[in-house]
Amino acid sequence: MSEIEIKLAAGTDVGLVRKNNEDNFVVNRDLSQSEWIIPQSSETIPLGKYGTLLVVADGMGGTNAGEVASAIAIETVQNAFTPEKLDKIVTFEGEMATEEAIEEFLTKTIKAADLNIVNASKEDSSTQGMGTTIVIAWILNEKAYISWCGDSRCYVFNGNSGFCRLSKDHSYVQDLVDQGKLDPENAFDHPYSNVITRCLGDPTNRSNPDFRSYNLKDDDIFLLCSDGLCGLCHDEEIMQIIEENQNDLVACKDQLIEAALAVGGYDNVTIVLCHIIRKETDEPKANLNNTVFSKPNNHKFRKIVLLLFALALLLGGYLYKNPQLYAKWKTKIDPADTVIVAETDTSTISLQPD
Repeated sequence: MSEIEIKLAAGTDVGLVRKNNEDNFVVNRDLSQSEWIIPQSSETIPLGKYGTLLVVADGMGGTNAGEVASAIAIETVQNAFTPEKLDKIVTFEGEMATEEAIEEFLTKTIKAADLNIVNASKEDSSTQGMGTTIVIAWILNEKAYISWCGDSRCYVFNGNSGFCRLSKDHSYVQDLVDQGKLDPENAFDHPYSNVITRCLGDPTNRSNPDFRSYNLKDDDIFLLCSDGLCGLCHDEEIMQIIEENQNDLVACKDQLIEAALAVGGYDNVTIVLCHIIRKETDEPKANLNNTVFSKPNNHKFRKIVLLLFALALLLGGYLYKNPQLYAKWKTKIDPADTVIVAETDTSTISLQPD
């Protein structure tokens, strides 16, 4: 048996070119509490019954508008992930939620954020054309549930299994790669690498988020980021920084931001990190010598006892009906110093459970 604990770190930087930060992010370390705070220490906390939530939104649409769109997306997510609402989702009618139910919940949440942004844009002409990407990672029980729309990404690093991108960009360049028109190694430097094909806030193309689940492993480190990081730094560099700073998430976050700034800092950069720690719990020992014995199969044992009892009854009845045979058998026994033992072949009695 194992229990899961987590460490968290998050931060954002306006970069070296932009005047305002259109990125937004939010972290809730324990969704059973309405505490949307960003821990900045090496504190380890147990994973609560409703899990933990990580969200990054990268706004776009000009001065202030992108910031408004990403803020609306974050606020919508916060309103959806309240303890009261999660109680109906996570433990519906006393049962843990299915993966299908969680996917539906995340999809509805992202689509609600999309609608809220569209409506806000209609009410304020100065924000027309605003939009945002979003990526959500919900760490719950033994899994991570990831949903996204746009090119903000979710990665996972593990010292044993390596570095993996869990999300897939909704972008023009990714479509070229999927169609076999562009080699993956050439995607990073493509001149249209910043053109996205899905987002929140587009009134002509409603949001269509993707979803996937991932089985947690000990020492997994999740990274959520805007393209201010993954659009400027290659995956290999990002992996190396995480590997070198995996025991200090705050330092890891700072190093990732510094790496983006070192190559120009042309965009806002946002980082959210979550480290998964499995702690093994003690199991009761079978005996003092650490030797595990199988428990007897009570069903088989009862059958053997009933069989022996039936045989004894038959033998007794037979001797009762044949007194001469009983008298002859009795004369062979000296009751003073002889004990009759009914022998059974114990090797034929299986004590192994089914």
